[in-house]
Amino acid sequence: MQLLVIQNKIYEIRGQKVMLDFDLAVLYNVETKVFNQAVKRNIESFPDEFMFQLKGGEWDLIRAQFMSFDSQPIDSQEGNWSQFVTSSRKHRGRTYLPYAFTEHGVTMLASVLKSPVARKMNIAIVKAFIAMRKMAIQYAEVIKVIDDLKERMDGHDAQLNQIYDALETMLDKKVEEENIEKQWKDRERIGFKK
Repeated sequence: MQLLVIQNKIYEIRGQKVMLDFDLAVLYNVETKVFNQAVKRNIESFPDEFMFQLKGGEWDLIRAQFMSFDSQPIDSQEGNWSQFVTSSRKHRGRTYLPYAFTEHGVTMLASVLKSPVARKMNIAIVKAFIAMRKMAIQYAEVIKVIDDLKERMDGHDAQLNQIYDALETMLDKKVEEENIEKQWKDRERIGFKK
């Protein structure tokens, strides 16, 4: 069950499988702002290929996906705000674009977040990424098999068309021969009639 929950929080952005900072914060059982502060204190561990900040259009697209699943907007979700690090409830709207962590970035989080919960969650997240990679490989293999079957079917279709054409030609010849034979029998006879 936990694996499925984690897999549902993995998105494809810029051609990479990533998890967003607020989802990771929930999984690691810390507030998003505290999570991001821990990452920023160790920013040298997160090069651009491990972590990047979403652009406005990317964030709008993902938010639209959330809105189709939840009736409550992602920006107003409760329970993931620290009373010590954030401003009043009135000013709690998302004022920054979220960070996306690639599989390598998530793995690097183990060196930043060292609690037992974080370690267990990190293992579960890595397993989820591995499971998704396996599914992608299996999907590619299934697509290849389907393409092979389509090629075979196309070959069979061509062969069947040739057989149908040959049968049609044979039937046409048979009908033509029968017509000639019938015309020959039905012709007006000349000569002596009995």
